[in-house]
Amino acid sequence: MKTPLLVLCPVNADNLDVLAERYDLVYAPTAAERGDAIAAHGARIQAVLTIGTIGLTATEMAAMPALQLVSCHGAGYENVDVDAAKARGIVVTNGRGANDECVADHAMGLLIACMRDFRKLDQLCRAGVWRTKIALPPNVSGKRLGILGMGTIGEKIATRARAFRMDIGYHNRNAKPGSPHGYFENVLALAEWCDVLVCAAPGGASTHHLVDAAVLKALGPEGFLVNVGRGSIVDTQALAEALRAGTLGGAGIDVYESEPDAPAELIDLDRLILTPHLAGWSPEAIAAQFSIFLDNVDGHFSGRGAVTPV
Repeated sequence: MKTPLLVLCPVNADNLDVLAERYDLVYAPTAAERGDAIAAHGARIQAVLTIGTIGLTATEMAAMPALQLVSCHGAGYENVDVDAAKARGIVVTNGRGANDECVADHAMGLLIACMRDFRKLDQLCRAGVWRTKIALPPNVSGKRLGILGMGTIGEKIATRARAFRMDIGYHNRNAKPGSPHGYFENVLALAEWCDVLVCAAPGGASTHHLVDAAVLKALGPEGFLVNVGRGSIVDTQALAEALRAGTLGGAGIDVYESEPDAPAELIDLDRLILTPHLAGWSPEAIAAQFSIFLDNVDGHFSGRGAVTPV
């Protein structure tokens, strides 16, 4: 008998075919389909596949009395009610490690693009403007990099930054024993020190708007911000005001508070590179995430145990 599986996030056609073959599949990737699917099939669902940004609520879990496993694509699980799951004995897993390299690559791309102002240079070049009439963008090499969230992705960003001879500092809830990088007790102190601040922290209440107007002011008109963590880390209105006033040098943003809708406060601003939350998306990363999910489901329901429990 196939395990009843509810999928709440978009899955590509090939992977969807695999799920349909292996499990009793209910596919509900939109908000409207989600509610209908839980109402119609909740009583028999034993596993859920979701992502951190859409999660799974305690109320939804309560409508699934047979639920045993909630699995997230990607590392994030901030909108899964983990406490409610644990109280029920429901195992929660994520896809940590699957897309770390991809996110770190993307972060460095955004860092270079916003510091060197690729967006504006492309526009000027297409308009026939030659380099002698353009303000010089700064070097990337040799600058001071602050990393908010020195987890696995933060470490991989630091590895890449060292190739650019960047000095590296970081802020976590706690210092990492043995880290070769400078630890800062708070984000404001880190922003005052660094030339570019990269956010690679998870979402949730503890990181909500950690990057606020004061932090952006500390970065200053020659400072830069990159966010590949979660949109909720950065106060969007404060970022818009800083870019508009020129009190921040520039930004590269892959995640934003209004997802999946475009960030209306930001889209008309210069000195800004925007990408639609795909830092962790590549054929290689998606394949690895899917493989981890299959291992988690098979491990749990075979009795061997999930491979990446949170």
